[in-house]
Amino acid sequence: MLEILSRLLLSVDLFATGIRLGTPLMCAGVGEIASERAGVVNVGLEGMMLCGALGGALGAYATGSPWIGLLSAVAAGLLAAALQAFFSVILAVDQVIVGVGLNVGSLGVTTYAARVVFGMEKPQLAGFAPIQVPGLSDLPIVGGLLAQSAPAYLVYLLVPVATFILLRTRWGLALRAVGEHPEAAASAGISVARTRCLAVLLCGALAGLAGSFFSLVQLNTFVEAMTGGRGFIVLAVVIVGRWSPWRAALAALFFGALDAVALRAQALSVGLPYQLLLALPYLATLVAYGVSGRAGAPAALGQIFIRD
Repeated sequence: MLEILSRLLLSVDLFATGIRLGTPLMCAGVGEIASERAGVVNVGLEGMMLCGALGGALGAYATGSPWIGLLSAVAAGLLAAALQAFFSVILAVDQVIVGVGLNVGSLGVTTYAARVVFGMEKPQLAGFAPIQVPGLSDLPIVGGLLAQSAPAYLVYLLVPVATFILLRTRWGLALRAVGEHPEAAASAGISVARTRCLAVLLCGALAGLAGSFFSLVQLNTFVEAMTGGRGFIVLAVVIVGRWSPWRAALAALFFGALDAVALRAQALSVGLPYQLLLALPYLATLVAYGVSGRAGAPAALGQIFIRD
């Protein structure tokens, strides 16, 4: 048993897989932070990620270019986010209800579209291979950890950029003001509706990018409902990260590591039911929701604002 545990936990491949699985959570988490900092709970994140996964697959399938697929994924996420923004911000419908409807609708639309385009076959897509960093790839530990895809490195760059924008720019200040006290922000001349819509659209773009990791990086194909509830894990990532891009990035890597442990434990036959191993990240999500609560959340999170 000790040998199995050592092989399970003390492995470069395990940590590299954890980083790979945590990267899309990190990407969508940064977008969700922007949305929630503006006061909009984007429960429809799962649907946006699923739309991004299909959009990436369709783009890569039609052109043979994974980069075109990446742009298609972002566009699909933006389209789904536009629906969220229109109903929850412009029409002032309850944000959670809109998100649930978006999740259900996205599952149906992506399933139907995939069957129309691909039939019952799973297409083999041109995806992103791990990058071999010159001079570092052959190093014993670092080389294995750095063997990530090109979009992953874009996500790593996204975290400090998002932190700077959120804390050091006028738009970031407006975003936080809208999420904390929309009435005061409106009296200061800030358009609450425009700021919230832009935040939701940004969230959708990053969620679509995150969805493309499933179809263009991890599997190189599209499978129905392939995001598998990861959008709800992202919501936990944001809560555990206390609405900070840096802390959310670390939380995303933690959840990715749990997913990697579950997969590797199945391969090593540790003697536990595989259903329990597959549920490990989701059990951790429930614990995170219960322990973290809403401490540190924006004061106006989830509140509908209608200016008189």
